[in-house]
Amino acid sequence: MEEMGILKYETGGSSPEHHVNQGNPKSMENLTEMLGPKPLIKKHEFVRIIIQCLESLGYKKSASCLESESGISYKSPEAKLLEMQVLNANWEDSIGILNGIEDLTNETRASALFLVLQQCLLECLSRGDDSSALAILRKRVSPLNVDREKVHNLAVSMLSLKEMGLGKMDDCSIRELRKKSFVELEKLLPPPIMLPERRLEHLVETAVTAQMDSCVYHNSFREISLYEDHYCGRDQIPSETVQLLNAEALSYYIGIFALVVVSYLNKSRVELSVTNMKILTEHKNEVWFVQFSHNGEYLASSSRDCAAIIWKVSENGVLILRHRLQSHQNPVSFVAWSPDDTMLLTCGNGEVLKLWDVETGTCKHTFGDDGFIVSSCAWFPDSKRIVCGSSDPEKGIYMWDCDGKEIKAWRGMRMPKVLDLAVTPDGENLISIFSEKEIRILNVGTNAERVISEDYSITSLSVSRDSKFLIVNLNSEEIHMWDVAGKWKKPLKYTGHKQNKYVIRSCFGGFNCTFIASGSENSQVYIWNRRNSVPLEVLSGHLMTVNCVSWNPRRHQMLASASDDHTIRIWGPSQASNTTTT
Repeated sequence: MEEMGILKYETGGSSPEHHVNQGNPKSMENLTEMLGPKPLIKKHEFVRIIIQCLESLGYKKSASCLESESGISYKSPEAKLLEMQVLNANWEDSIGILNGIEDLTNETRASALFLVLQQCLLECLSRGDDSSALAILRKRVSPLNVDREKVHNLAVSMLSLKEMGLGKMDDCSIRELRKKSFVELEKLLPPPIMLPERRLEHLVETAVTAQMDSCVYHNSFREISLYEDHYCGRDQIPSETVQLLNAEALSYYIGIFALVVVSYLNKSRVELSVTNMKILTEHKNEVWFVQFSHNGEYLASSSRDCAAIIWKVSENGVLILRHRLQSHQNPVSFVAWSPDDTMLLTCGNGEVLKLWDVETGTCKHTFGDDGFIVSSCAWFPDSKRIVCGSSDPEKGIYMWDCDGKEIKAWRGMRMPKVLDLAVTPDGENLISIFSEKEIRILNVGTNAERVISEDYSITSLSVSRDSKFLIVNLNSEEIHMWDVAGKWKKPLKYTGHKQNKYVIRSCFGGFNCTFIASGSENSQVYIWNRRNSVPLEVLSGHLMTVNCVSWNPRRHQMLASASDDHTIRIWGPSQASNTTTT
């Protein structure tokens, strides 16, 4: 065919048959010398990726010297030959080499051929040889098993370049395009013909990541050294009380404690806590909920005493009372920070929802009326829209703006009561707990809905900061973690805590949300590494049921817990630990 001559003799290239199967890639794999104490590393492969790394770091002289000294080439014979043919515009020879590679899938081979033919076609256009370019498109490109959209886009590009008079290129531009085409070819061809890009860096990152993943206490942004194996100690996670927020409750329960439940804690430890912890007077009754702000600079708490409190986290990590929010007539069961941390929502138990200004501590708006029973609330990422759920089936779920204007509502005869809800931080999904045992995941954009059914009653819901996972507390004394995308058929399960009668809340926390923490009916706080169903730590100190926990999203070693003993405890790393962390 006519266009075949164009491809074959562009610059006087030799016959493609001369190159097919030349430099069998397997020839580079025949060396058997191994490295390492195992031994698992092939020496010639190791040297090749070192040379590639030196090249990518810009140490080209060092790379060349290593190639010369070792006798091992970074590029395989086929890769070198293909590069030469592409850069010299020997298109038919390039096609012959690609067709001669045995390990290519049909899809990969077609994609590689497309790149070569595309470059040839563009150069024909540049020379003004429109008929040859069109022939290549029709007879060589169109039959390839590639995405039809790619072929269509190439045809459109041909017309656009011709109409705009942009087809002609100088020699320098053409050579740069050939280099780019070969770079794209490199990404398609498999090892050992081509090495994956930045292979050594990938292997080192994989090894470091594996060490981090196997480190059950890893909880830090700290840079990891390659000079020694990584290991974190217990001092990386909260393990002891560093602040107790309730002076009156502390005094009362220490007295009861000393007389009735001495077995839980010895007197010397109580005295140490009273001496070393800063004691603040705040809630006068059971504390039901705590939540840190997104920036980690504030903590909000709510209580059976009908009040909510905003605490400021000082630079040294001590919490200081900022505002007491008193407007509810009933106990405050729930709070929710706006994503920009300028506003706070509070839910009264069996009453209305209130919006507060964090800076001034004033109430900006009251949502609903006396007949609207709010069970939970959440924010969308823009800090302009909120949703709240009601335990009254006739009310359902409402979406409002911050001025109380109704944007949307989900209600009706078929709408079950809503026990808890959350919006994923990316704003894509509204997750609700329906009829005690169902988790409904609604895509807000598409209205696609998925329901997960549990066998036991669900008491609470929490979503990870990356929007990928959710956890629910069940009254069967289990916490289940599900993926939001719906790929898992079964949840990961966490056990050890006690929960039969009350609402217990858990949370994600730590570096990359590696940990899960939960309250418990036995007055303790439980911490799990997400990869292990058995508790990593059990924290003692509270005297009654721990209702809720919250992990500071910025201070990864700070955890707050709220209890029926009227106190909030702030947990941090053990001050006595001398564990060295690498």
